[in-house]
Amino acid sequence: MAGQLHEALSPISWLAGRWVTEDGHGCFPNIPEFQYHEELEFTCIGQPMFNYISISKHPEKGTPMHQERGFLRIKPGTNDLAFLVSHNFGLTSHEEGQCDVEKKEIKLTTVNIARMSFAKPPVVKKFVREIRLVAPNKLQVVLYMETDNTPLCEHLKAVYSKLE
Repeated sequence: MAGQLHEALSPISWLAGRWVTEDGHGCFPNIPEFQYHEELEFTCIGQPMFNYISISKHPEKGTPMHQERGFLRIKPGTNDLAFLVSHNFGLTSHEEGQCDVEKKEIKLTTVNIARMSFAKPPVVKKFVREIRLVAPNKLQVVLYMETDNTPLCEHLKAVYSKLE
């Protein structure tokens, strides 16, 4: 249920809505490169935050790949952000950062990660997430990841078109 955008979200109002990949690809040193199809949704229900949903599927088979649910909260009167994300593979991340209002970009870095006791290795140690509006109704998201086996490096990169 989408509502009126909370006034505190004005610095990142460009993020509101549904986004679908034009091109999504992933890589990491210990896995083969891959493509993915993803839909993101940032909705406001009247609070100073976006409710967030991400659903990734295999581009040809349509089978589920990854899901995230969470909240992107802004500290009212500032450009400070906190992103709380629960991942379907048994991880919860708490990322914080800021938005650059003029450049229309967000950079978030892991503050805390929790994982379920039986999550598969390797252990994720850190995320850096960059979200930027690269053209009207075009969003780019780059996710960097560090594990206990691999230093911080690019893992996912996608360009999205706005649906609504």
